Amino acid sequence: MNTWRNASLAVTAVALLTLTTACGQEQGTASPNGQAVGNAAPAQQPAESGYGSSGGGYGSGADVAAPKAAGQLAVQDSKKLGKVLTDSEGFTLYRFDEDTAKPPKSNCDGDCATAWPVVPAGDVTAAAGTDASLLGEVVRTDGSKQLTVDGWPMYRYAKDTAPGQTNGQGVGGTWFASAPDGKKAAVNADGPAAVGDDAEPVDAAGLSVRKDPELGDIVVDKRGMTVYRFTKDSAWPMKTACTGECLEKWPVVAPVSENSVEGVTKKGFVTFDRPDGIKQQTIDCWPLYTFDGDEKPGDVNGQGVGGTWFAVSPDSELVKTTQ
Repeated sequence: MNTWRNASLAVTAVALLTLTTACGQEQGTASPNGQAVGNAAPAQQPAESGYGSSGGGYGSGADVAAPKAAGQLAVQDSKKLGKVLTDSEGFTLYRFDEDTAKPPKSNCDGDCATAWPVVPAGDVTAAAGTDASLLGEVVRTDGSKQLTVDGWPMYRYAKDTAPGQTNGQGVGGTWFASAPDGKKAAVNADGPAAVGDDAEPVDAAGLSVRKDPELGDIVVDKRGMTVYRFTKDSAWPMKTACTGECLEKWPVVAPVSENSVEGVTKKGFVTFDRPDGIKQQTIDCWPLYTFDGDEKPGDVNGQGVGGTWFAVSPDSELVKTTQ
């Protein structure tokens, strides 16, 4: 009996090891420099671009040396994110999950602060109709003072080169546009499904199933946005063919807690530590994405794009429409 039990345990261990290896988690897919997300260049930004140029944006050396004042804050209505806090010029303000609000503390310095320029505390006025008492400041390690909203330090994103852009949303699963009250911007943020200020982003994302009139059952994220797979990716071993500018159109699905998944397979439900440092959710070891061209829940504008992007069924299969 003991011999049979030991053999059974050995088979189980081998099966688990095989799954882990097949998913590529032991094949050097982690960030080659072992750098934490948020303290290095975001994957969306090509290395040669330098996070902006002297000709514009917030990424030049001059901008880092003398951060631009926020001035009169404003609130922008986004189809994807709801109400988003912006500076006087309409540039999106962001918050970082590795910071803390109670007490306020910024954990973004060095290269991180180059990619995510801090918003200084001086010369700032609350947006019309918002609670001015939520505005505050935190003293950074270099002695400068950074704007906080309900305790959360505020940043811009170097790759937002025009007012209204939200290219920093979801980067690394740790950067999010700020709502006027300092929480993460989200559609229907004031409703029952609002994400609390201290809620974990992985639980906020979620995966569930929506019945599309043409595609049938497909996977969607917490916002109801369609989830896609890329046929040029690989699950065994787990690899991605979507990097650099591709991620601007096809943002990764950030890691999701298994407890927030409904109706979707949990086979191969692991976090993909991409070579670019971003953490990405997978099902059946396949990396998952959303599409920048989907403006509202229910959109499937990414379906069949390039003959390589397809919605995902609850069991992780590609959902292909007939031509």
